[in-house]
Amino acid sequence: MRSEKNRVASQAVARRASGTSPLMAWTVALLIALTALLTAFQARAVEVQRVVSPGGIEAWLVEDHTNPIIALELAFRGGGALDPEDKAGLAYMVSSTIDEGAGPLDSQAFQGELDNLSISLKFDAGLDSFSGSLETLTENRDRAFELLRLALTEPRFDAEPVERIRSQIVASLSRQSEDPDYIASRVLRRLMYGEHPYARPANGTEASIARITADDLRSFVQQRFGRDRLFVGVVGDITPDELAKALDDTFGMLPEKAAPFSIPAVEAANGGETVVIAKPIPQSVVALGQDGIRRDDPDYYAAYVVNYILGGGGFASRLVEEVREKRGLAYSVYSYLAPFDHGSMIYAGTATQNARVGESLDLIRQEWRRMAEDGPTAEELDDAKRYLTGSFPLRFSSSANIAGMLVGMQMEDLGIDYLEKRNDYVEAVTLDDAKRVAKRLYRPDALTVVVVGAPDGVTPTRDAPGDGT
Repeated sequence: MRSEKNRVASQAVARRASGTSPLMAWTVALLIALTALLTAFQARAVEVQRVVSPGGIEAWLVEDHTNPIIALELAFRGGGALDPEDKAGLAYMVSSTIDEGAGPLDSQAFQGELDNLSISLKFDAGLDSFSGSLETLTENRDRAFELLRLALTEPRFDAEPVERIRSQIVASLSRQSEDPDYIASRVLRRLMYGEHPYARPANGTEASIARITADDLRSFVQQRFGRDRLFVGVVGDITPDELAKALDDTFGMLPEKAAPFSIPAVEAANGGETVVIAKPIPQSVVALGQDGIRRDDPDYYAAYVVNYILGGGGFASRLVEEVREKRGLAYSVYSYLAPFDHGSMIYAGTATQNARVGESLDLIRQEWRRMAEDGPTAEELDDAKRYLTGSFPLRFSSSANIAGMLVGMQMEDLGIDYLEKRNDYVEAVTLDDAKRVAKRLYRPDALTVVVVGAPDGVTPTRDAPGDGT
């Protein structure tokens, strides 16, 4: 799931220090390279065009005829959070089987044609959306779009591929059920969201996947794939007129409207509870969370910058400095903002030797509190903004990445000129903004903690909740 697979992994700008260390030299070189990339990106003046087909289907396009390649990303609003409670993982299973045969082509013929024409067609499902991606050479454009149309409008869901994919999903879930990181994340969301759909695993459980039938898969497609819920981004060797025709040819047969749905807004629990799930492993995995900030909140960019300073900035973050660099307690420690359509949370995590889990948790809470009480320094804020604006061009590393951004811009209602304005939003964050939002956002006493392992120095306050599926 794309929204849940995202992990903060960027190597960030180190805080200023006297002298010149290898890390500082690396940082300076990185900043120079990023500045050059940004200059090149701005000079290229990427133009996002709004294309509306004769049938009224809209897409955002970045036209680029440099290479004979087209990348298309699509998303339908509404994902795994809409799955029936006893059939969690339905959207995920649809995403795994929808390209296993469509129209007159069975699974082998469909996949064989994709391979023979070097067409990449993939689907995925998150809690709030169902997404797809298509990449093709220009010469195979028409057939690629036709295969996409067949997958969306005439999926077969034949017995053999459905059972084969079901077995693969169940095997993967069985492996995940023993993965401490997966366990910690799943239990944390259960604690934070209770009976809300966001508490359910988007890829289901072994029991819920077993309950899903081919008719369930067909019903999902019929009910969820409506043009009113569709967002499309395209990058590459195609003109607006060509794209307009392709939009009608590819998506025109979808229903005008998807089945109506509603998901209640939810505020993540902030009870400050601690759960320990015993496992005989030498290193415990720790997951922490509290209520977060919505993507459409006016303070979002200030929160984004502050989180970078606290735990999102790799080697530049306070958590890495205190937990890893100064004390060697963990290889990785991080935090990130996780905004959903109907709620949000701040997630943090680490893994450390059982004997030092209590010490690591104390340090994380200490830094959480220090950020809330004092906020960042002016130096930290300047460094963070410099990196976040300078590294922005790295997101444009492929046509598919850009197409995905175009879809996200539409779904989040960021405006067609967002790529031009985004860095201005980051630059506009003042020290007063950062301190105010840090005080508003971070609540160390509200942190919910899940530890998987055999930790020392950790006292649980309750048992783990059931999985609810």
